[in-house]
Amino acid sequence: MADVLSLDPLVVGVILAMTVVTVVAKVGGIWLVRHVEVSERLQAGLDVLPGAIVIAVLGPELAAGGPAEWGATALVLAVMWRTESIILALVTGVVAVVSLRGLF
Repeated sequence: MADVLSLDPLVVGVILAMTVVTVVAKVGGIWLVRHVEVSERLQAGLDVLPGAIVIAVLGPELAAGGPAEWGATALVLAVMWRTESIILALVTGVVAVVSLRGLF
């Protein structure tokens, strides 16, 4: 039973290294933005970055998805268009894809 709960030192080291890289990237990004003059064009690019990341992550899943994913996407788009609430759209998408996967 002790073997099941033991951690490989390599795994712990990799997790710690990823943690350090993540913190350095975040702190470095904050430092950089504070020391660089942000133009209107750069600000516009930074403003759309979260949406671009979401599309980059979800786009391939949607492309490989079936009717459940496409249906959930249509519902999410409709909710966002009508309410402009990201949280409501997120909850709608999760509930829709789970429900539609049960049907298809």
